[in-house]
Amino acid sequence: MAYALAEAEAAGAVRLHVRIDERVAGFTALGLAQGSQRPAAVLTTSGTAVGELMPAVMEANHAAVPLVVLSADRPDELRGSGANQTTNQVNLYGSHVRCALDVPASTDPSAFVARALAEALGASGPRGPVQLNLAFRDPLVPGTVDPGTVVTGAVVPGAVSHDGAPVGFPPATAPATDAILPLTSQSDDDTATHDAATHDAALPTLTARTVVVAGHGAGELAAVFAQHLGLPLLAEPSSNARFGPNAVAQYRLLLEHLGPDVERVIVFGRPTLSRPIAALLSRPEVQQALYLPGPVAWFEEGRRRERIITTLDELLQFAGQGEDGWLGRWQQASARADAALRSTLAESASLTGLHVADAVWESTDGNLMLGSSNPIRDADLIASPGWHPLEVYANRGLAGIDGTISTATGIALATGIPTRLLLGDLTFLHDAGGLLLGPGEDEADLQIVVLNDAGGGIFGLLEHGEEKNLERHSRVVERLFGTPHTADLEALAHGYGVRHSLVTSAAGLDAALAPPIKGRSVIEVRADRSGLRALHASIKAGVARVV
Repeated sequence: MAYALAEAEAAGAVRLHVRIDERVAGFTALGLAQGSQRPAAVLTTSGTAVGELMPAVMEANHAAVPLVVLSADRPDELRGSGANQTTNQVNLYGSHVRCALDVPASTDPSAFVARALAEALGASGPRGPVQLNLAFRDPLVPGTVDPGTVVTGAVVPGAVSHDGAPVGFPPATAPATDAILPLTSQSDDDTATHDAATHDAALPTLTARTVVVAGHGAGELAAVFAQHLGLPLLAEPSSNARFGPNAVAQYRLLLEHLGPDVERVIVFGRPTLSRPIAALLSRPEVQQALYLPGPVAWFEEGRRRERIITTLDELLQFAGQGEDGWLGRWQQASARADAALRSTLAESASLTGLHVADAVWESTDGNLMLGSSNPIRDADLIASPGWHPLEVYANRGLAGIDGTISTATGIALATGIPTRLLLGDLTFLHDAGGLLLGPGEDEADLQIVVLNDAGGGIFGLLEHGEEKNLERHSRVVERLFGTPHTADLEALAHGYGVRHSLVTSAAGLDAALAPPIKGRSVIEVRADRSGLRALHASIKAGVARVV
């Protein structure tokens, strides 16, 4: 949709505006609709981004403003499965919209669009907001159609959906319809009381090439279980299981090389971060079990393919003991991969997110919260299992970037433990209001480390940053996915009465992280994201050479 809207703008069919904060985008669209007396559309990614539009939708309902919500969504087969950034978005706004239409992936949306616009303009009652929930499947970058192809009554050269199907727009009449895109980079604790290390069940007689995957909220049981059976542990940072001799730090880089030999997978918690893990869990020949001692909120029964196991006795027998040499292969490969990664980073002339994540992880002995998008993935790639902060938090329920500063503030206030937050600049800007405190309000001991690369870097590491896509869409990718800005974070922090320091070197970062955390402060680390894709490619190649 973003690419199609950009091409429609180039053709003069729409005016396009980009905002980092979805709530801001929603009210901007509300104003556009009021000022033009015509429908204005606001497009967001899935998850909490859609919820951020609720205040604007409520206002549009009671003020009879034709606001059109275009909420991007996962396809039907991923709904209710625990897929990242997936929730029930259909009818999310309830009685506040004139209609809510769910448009399946690969479906011609013309009839849905026509009905939605008619309802927005008062076909069945007063004017008001409507929702078009648009499902998309991979790949999420454009294909090609013959230039000048006529679709849905308008000529939009080269505009296609991610499915390869043409995307059209109604003919424009002045003033052009406006669209707002807040395109920002955008989780079940294990409460079992059993301890696998002291469990009275006999060790299984089966030996297998099994790995333990610890997703968000897995807890220390996953680490104990893996060590008990001699199995490699592939643990996300917010699993709070990323410790011990079986934890494989560079598992994301190693799955390409060792993953084909995996026979069984045991899943604790909810994996949400890694495409290599998702690919492993999608292989039909790999036997899989998900340990669920009690109900969870993040998937519906029957929507995942793993065997659901509720007791450790059964789980032990399913997993089997690690085959001779199996754990050692992963440990040796991880050591080599770690050395190769750090060697590549040492050659970098400037600080990167990986440098910052490494320093933050190693220096944190209290609580640590990791922002969504690249920061938690940087930590996942480099955080050493030889050290673990007291507790690692992350908003992985829907993996949005919204409310991150406020969440970390609440954690620090509730626990009374000094807390460090690592996040990106867009995530910081999205919740800058979380820095505002009234007189006499309790102040948390919270240190906020902001990697400021003047926009969002994660999409440059995905399909959007591939050379073949950038050849056609480089300006579009930077504007709509990079979402660049020139905000002065120092002035912003000072405006809210929060201490600020700027770091430009590894030594400076170490020095800034060394003192005890007292009160609120912001450490800003300036970085350049232009070389991020090349850096990750170099790391991957270096690991391949040594593994």
